[in-house]
Amino acid sequence: MIGWLDLAAGASGDMLLGALVDAGVPLDVLQDAVAGLPVEPVLLRTEQVSRHGLGATRVHVDAPPSTHHRTWADVRALLGAATLEDTVRARALAVFARLAAAEGRVHRVPAEEVHFHEVGALDALADVVGVVAGFAHLGLRELHATSVALGGGRARGEHGVVPLPGPAVLELLTGLPVHAGPVPHECCTPTGAALVAELVDVWGPMPGMRPARVGSGAGGRDPVELPNAVRLVLGEPVTAAPGTPVVLEANIDDLDPRLWPGVLDALFAAGASDAWLTPILMKKGRPAHTLSALCRPEAVAAVQRAVFAHTPTIGLRVSAVGKVALARSQGHVDVLGGRVGTKTAMADDGAVLNVSVEFEDVAALARERGLPVKEVMRAATAAAWARVPPGEGE
Repeated sequence: MIGWLDLAAGASGDMLLGALVDAGVPLDVLQDAVAGLPVEPVLLRTEQVSRHGLGATRVHVDAPPSTHHRTWADVRALLGAATLEDTVRARALAVFARLAAAEGRVHRVPAEEVHFHEVGALDALADVVGVVAGFAHLGLRELHATSVALGGGRARGEHGVVPLPGPAVLELLTGLPVHAGPVPHECCTPTGAALVAELVDVWGPMPGMRPARVGSGAGGRDPVELPNAVRLVLGEPVTAAPGTPVVLEANIDDLDPRLWPGVLDALFAAGASDAWLTPILMKKGRPAHTLSALCRPEAVAAVQRAVFAHTPTIGLRVSAVGKVALARSQGHVDVLGGRVGTKTAMADDGAVLNVSVEFEDVAALARERGLPVKEVMRAATAAAWARVPPGEGE
């Protein structure tokens, strides 16, 4: 099963808790995880609410008031002593590590010196542990999410008036797709930002899937501009038949062209069978490129992540394609005092149809011998074809 989060109204811990419960995660699963924290009792309760006529679940976190400002070391010790599954503990620690690093960058201090204020309170601790436990309970293969609405304006925090989006939120979501959103207040909290940054695998529109369950988690506000809720859609992915190759494509017009070689290298490292660029013109005559990657089905998820990590695109086209491939074998030839890899392609009856040599080996040998690359290429190709038995080459 995979999941998709619609974050058009932003993200917060209580909204994510509500979406999980509304999608079918038992409240007891979240409560049991929160009860494992070695702190004063924190209780979760649900309320059915309406946001622009749409039903949603709001989860209230009832925690004793506290003025204790925990440090990152305090939170680590607390989670280390908690009665939690190892996977939940590790993921919760990773969320708070992101928060500590972001707060450290905002305040220009080492992460170890950060004092959590709002995000160190008991309700924030319950949000993190409960959300992590909820997604662990679902056991999703992948979690997808839209661009995150951040909001705008000003808000009063522990240190006084701060601009929105909050500085820590922007730090937490650096490199991920965000937008301001239509409301003049905070849409995404630091806790929500840290959770989605840690839990989401793929950013973009809803993937091909067969929806099975949908959950809506409401926030406390009910603005006129939009329904203030996070939606969680759960279902089975719509995939190509086993073994069917897949092509991923995106049109990109805002990437520094010097970065393209590194992007292609990252796609190959992620498992792409092939990757290439096609020059195009987009609207208003803007020059751009179509990035394409051919993948085996089992490599699609990793290649998708690589595309979103290394380019600014927030969406991909996914197409199953037919493919005809010749049988092939690899070998080598010794030429000009060096060794060059070869690849031989054969028809179904074993007839050799093509022989090619590995260019990187050719170029390295040319540098080593101080020869033009074309001479080494010619010699290596001739040596490779010479190994084909007479009558087998076509």
